[in-house]
Amino acid sequence: MTLNLDPAGLWLGRIERSGIGPCVVVLRDGHLLDITSKTAPTTRDVLERDDAADYVSSAPGEAIGALEVGHHWLAPCDLQPVKACGVTFAGSMVERVIEEQAAGDPAKAETIRACIGTRVGDSLNDIVPGSDAAADVKQALIEEGLWSQYLEVGIGPDAEVFSKAQVLSSVGYGAEVGLHPISTWNNPEPEVVLAVSSQGMIKGATLGNDVNLRDVEGRSALLLSKAKDNNASCAIGPMIRLFDDRFTLDDVRKAELTLTVTGPDGFVLNGRSSMSQISRDPEDLVQQTIGRHHQYPDGLMLFLGTLFAPTQDRDKSGGGFTHKLGDVVTIANDQLGALTNTVRLSTECPEWRFGASHLMRNLAHRGLI
Repeated sequence: MTLNLDPAGLWLGRIERSGIGPCVVVLRDGHLLDITSKTAPTTRDVLERDDAADYVSSAPGEAIGALEVGHHWLAPCDLQPVKACGVTFAGSMVERVIEEQAAGDPAKAETIRACIGTRVGDSLNDIVPGSDAAADVKQALIEEGLWSQYLEVGIGPDAEVFSKAQVLSSVGYGAEVGLHPISTWNNPEPEVVLAVSSQGMIKGATLGNDVNLRDVEGRSALLLSKAKDNNASCAIGPMIRLFDDRFTLDDVRKAELTLTVTGPDGFVLNGRSSMSQISRDPEDLVQQTIGRHHQYPDGLMLFLGTLFAPTQDRDKSGGGFTHKLGDVVTIANDQLGALTNTVRLSTECPEWRFGASHLMRNLAHRGLI
């Protein structure tokens, strides 16, 4: 496995140092520096600084080894809540409608996809959510009996924004990601994740895997939290790349993400997600999440959604794709590096036992707060 981090980038992350605890790290000249200090004991504190990019490039620190040498990577966020936007791409929106129509049964999905997938997808191309044209499409679909709650958030005025993971519960590069054992139809979701300050400023971006239980959510949208928030079901990393003159929000808008799933059975799935095809601009999604209507005093991490929804058959014709335990998932982008994780059951992944209170006690013991 390799992180593939651009040496020209400004990189901010977290690792677990044996006998010490979680540490804030940056990458300089191919080596990691531990910059944890009273000034900024958490990545939240770094991202809240007006000069965050300058701080990452110049803060003093302790050299702790080359990038690729056996570090225990944590998700690069700490005190930030993890939010996610759903149904932000027309292609994946169609798949959500299919899940709903199939009531979570993958055996029915192929037939439904053949009946409505192309027709609905074609009608939504280039539609601006919340526009008059979107309202016309909504009315036409209602008349055809094809309207869905997923289409409402896909082309209506209000984006879907949900809580993906609890503070400090996300896992990082190299960790196991978890599937709830009740699920038999599930998949990875390769996404760009924005690092947003408490003032709603987008400070940088990283990669994320919004592990998705298609059968659970397909049975009922009211099961979204059960489908999305489970032990080790959210992976973020490897590091946050801060915006500077080499990497900006425009690079996020045109980012191409690749996905590779390599199974213990020899199965290989390749996929892509093109941010250029997103239906809502990242700034709009941030504004719908944080503002006078909702504050996040520690900032937040925001998944932007994915175009990718796997339909490739794995075990049998018409059966579609679902994970097998032991699958190795790699999400990559040439400007954000590579996030690699191995799929297990949530009940078999390490239990999440290090919460905000434990972090505060650890930092206090180290004299950092």
